[in-house]
Amino acid sequence: MSNFNMADMFGKIQEMQSKMQEVQAQLGSITVEAEAGGGMVKVTANGLRQIVSIKFDEDVIDPNDREMLEDLIVAGVNKALELADEAAKEKMQDAYKGMIPGGGIPGMDLSQFGL
Repeated sequence: MSNFNMADMFGKIQEMQSKMQEVQAQLGSITVEAEAGGGMVKVTANGLRQIVSIKFDEDVIDPNDREMLEDLIVAGVNKALELADEAAKEKMQDAYKGMIPGGGIPGMDLSQFGL
């Protein structure tokens, strides 16, 4: 039976909280770009899942076909947010590698932190 030290556990939790704040601050600087319609719409998002920019190819701006542009924007935004989520999870996993031996504290769900 292993020797469980409560002080060590609280120290690790404090270290994790500090690391979490540090990583959250860095997520805003991570950017991903997604395309829709073969590059006619380009959407950039950051690691905080915020849309940073949307750019359109001139050919897609047709006043008579607003529905196509709207569909491409939705598709591009959804893809950008998906990529941003993946990039953020990767960043979080990298930040916490090796912090908790054995991958975690028994009974503690770290999935909300992307782990």
